[in-house]
Amino acid sequence: MNKPTLAVALIVKNEARHLDECLQTVHDWVDEIVVLDSGSHDETEQVAHRYTEKFYVNAKWPGFGPQRQLAQSYVQSDYVLWLDADERVTPELKQSILQAVAANKPDTLYQFARLSWVFGRFIRHSGWYPDRVLRLYPTQLTRYNGALVHEKVHVEPSMKVETLAGDAIHYTYNDVHHYLVKSAGYAKAWADQRQAKGKKASLSQGIVHAVGCFLKMYLLKRGFLDGKQGFLIALLSAHSTFVKYADLWARDNDEHYKR
Repeated sequence: MNKPTLAVALIVKNEARHLDECLQTVHDWVDEIVVLDSGSHDETEQVAHRYTEKFYVNAKWPGFGPQRQLAQSYVQSDYVLWLDADERVTPELKQSILQAVAANKPDTLYQFARLSWVFGRFIRHSGWYPDRVLRLYPTQLTRYNGALVHEKVHVEPSMKVETLAGDAIHYTYNDVHHYLVKSAGYAKAWADQRQAKGKKASLSQGIVHAVGCFLKMYLLKRGFLDGKQGFLIALLSAHSTFVKYADLWARDNDEHYKR
């Protein structure tokens, strides 16, 4: 029996800063690397071509779920491992991935933990760890759903999910400005998705959810054990939560969005 093949797939935009270090952790033990770009203006393409010829562009952004679906359509290997450019595969995680692929269980998907480095510190509380993500599965078994944001791999009741040993290191944000820009994009996508479903929001909802977010992260999830970074993460997350509700509320009260 032939050994199952493994591809790494990424969707990227302006990730030249991170992409090289990410691919350095996988390029010498996977069979295929697929990179789908969303219209980068930096050297992302040049970096990708150091590792693969399978570099594609879809600059007309359809949302995270559809973009991942398109990227998977380019994968030819038996298994697909999803990474983000700001993630690094550790040696322990590498070994457990290879063991899972070699086992070749046709109905099994795999998740692993991410350990995030944020504002100069690894975050082990705040609800951020183990932050398990489902990222490895047989290519023909399933794919991501079509959600514009917070997309997930579709899992049928008959499928099994196992947890791999080892962490992926996640370098989430370069600085506070990067966080605000990134979270604004997520907030817009969230509001787009809710608006398309006819949902509405109020500012009071935004306030309640924002306060709840802060209390949950900082107290219930023990973010205070993550030092000043834990406080800042809880505060920024509360801000982002309020913004997404405020965005949806503003649209409902703006004639421009009602046209």
